[in-house]
This record gives sequence, C-alpha cells and structure tokens, in this order.
Amino acid sequence: MNKVTVLGSLNVDSILRFKRFPKPGETLPLTGKSVAGGGKGANQAIAAARAGAQTTFIGKVGQDQEGTFMVQQLTESGVDDRFVQHSDAAATGSAFILLDASSENRILIDGGTNQLVTAEDVEQAQSVIADSTFLIAQFETPIAATQRGFELARAAKQKTILNPAPATDAVPAELLAVTDSIVPNETETETLTGVHITDEASMVAGAQKLQALGVANVIITVGSKGAFWMRGGEHGFVPAFKVDAVDTTAAGDTFIGALSSVLQPDFSNLAEAVRFANRASSLAVQKLGAQPSIPTQAEIVAADQTK
Repeated sequence: MNKVTVLGSLNVDSILRFKRFPKPGETLPLTGKSVAGGGKGANQAIAAARAGAQTTFIGKVGQDQEGTFMVQQLTESGVDDRFVQHSDAAATGSAFILLDASSENRILIDGGTNQLVTAEDVEQAQSVIADSTFLIAQFETPIAATQRGFELARAAKQKTILNPAPATDAVPAELLAVTDSIVPNETETETLTGVHITDEASMVAGAQKLQALGVANVIITVGSKGAFWMRGGEHGFVPAFKVDAVDTTAAGDTFIGALSSVLQPDFSNLAEAVRFANRASSLAVQKLGAQPSIPTQAEIVAADQTK
C-alpha cells in the first residue's frame, strides 16, 4: 500500500448551477445550488485515500463551522488529519463554482487559511513526510511551504508530485529541482513552458521543456482526451474513457490522487497508473460536486471490469 501525504488547500465549495453564463449586465435565475467539500489539496487526498492509499493531510482551516466541516470530510474518507491546524487568523478557504448546463465550470476562490500555511507548519509533519511514498502539493497554498516539504521529502529519499495549479509562470527553479513528477494540464503546461498544446508532438515538446527544468517524470492531462506521460526518453498517450460529464470540477484532482495510490516510487508503471487515474476521473465527472463525486477503489475496479 502506498503512503501518500498531501500538502494543500481545503475549501468549502458553493456550487451555483444555471443554463448558461450570463452576459455582462444580465441577470439569470439559478437552476440549483449546493455546498460540498473541496480544495485541490483536500480533493487529491480524499481521492488517494478512497483509491486505497494510506493518506495524511497537511493544511490549515479556520476556527469556524466550515473548518470543522472540512476536517470531517477528510476523516470520513480515512485521511489522517493530525497535521491540519485550526487558526483564528482567517476564515476557512472557500470557492464559488459556476456550472452551466453543458458542465463547463468557472471557479472563484477565497484562499482564507490556506494562505497561512508556513514552512514551519510543514516541518511539524517531517516524520510522516519521511515515511511517505509520495508527497503531493499544488499552488493553492504558499510556495514556500511546498518548497520546504519537497526538500524534506528529497532528504528522506521519498518522491514528490507537483500539481502546478492554479497556473503560474513563477515557479522557483529550486522547487522544480526537488520535484520528481509534475502534473499540469494543457493550459498550465503552456504557462510553464510557452508551448501551446494542440497534439502529441506539442505534448512531447512541452514535456521535454519541463524535463529540462529538472523534472524527470511528466504527465500532461488534456481533459476529455486523456493524458500524456513522459518518463526519461519514453513517452505515450493514454486516451480518456468516454462518458457523459455532469460536473468536471474535481476531475484533475481525482486523477492525481488515484494515480498516487498505485504508482510505483520508481515510476516504472507510469502508463498503467495513468490508465487507472483516467478511469477514476471518468467516474468523478459523472456526479455533481467535488468530493462527493470522487470514487472508491472498489468503484474504479468494478468500472474497469464492466466496460
């Protein structure tokens, strides 16, 4: 069983549904609204845990009902919350997800306590990082905290997975130097490398640029098309499973969490792990909400056996 530690964000998601996005100055009625657990970090941790990994979370919530709710979402999925701190300096992070009838989403985020995670907070979890198969992080918490976590993982000879989202072109070279695998989507790949992703040739070019920055293992996710992988000089493309999407909010996070649950620490089964992650993601997009849609290991295996 892989041991996965996730350093990242916890957000309470408010999901607003409507037929189409309003034009400037236009008022439209909602067709529905709901609240669910979210945050890229929390989503990835829950996905890893539900897919079978022993999972621990490092993050911060407020001294509020939303913070209590988010910790409950983690523990109910079997995620160890020992290193989730409660702070009275800000409110728990929140996100507002705008979802139209075609399942296209736009997301607005208030970082809240996610922005208060420090390198010192991460150091408190040094022992669990040193015992983890993978440490995963994103960019919804401060980069300085991620940098420290990845340094601790590297010192302990454990592997790191970076999800560079939300996209930024200001990723420190020092962080990439201690990153073993990077998992951007096509937009994030272009932001990081300048390569516009249109086909497999451009994926190869983008991945090679990321490798030149110091990351040996690259996965570029391209939504409903699938995912491209590169390990050393080898590469391939794993098509997505075709399904009718309802809400794509947590698709990428589900992919990363599921991937980490089955990936070998030497990345030798990268193609097979990407296929497993694609299957998990295909199940997630068929349900509404981020964390409520994330499948269990049994559901992933059953879907593979029936389709």
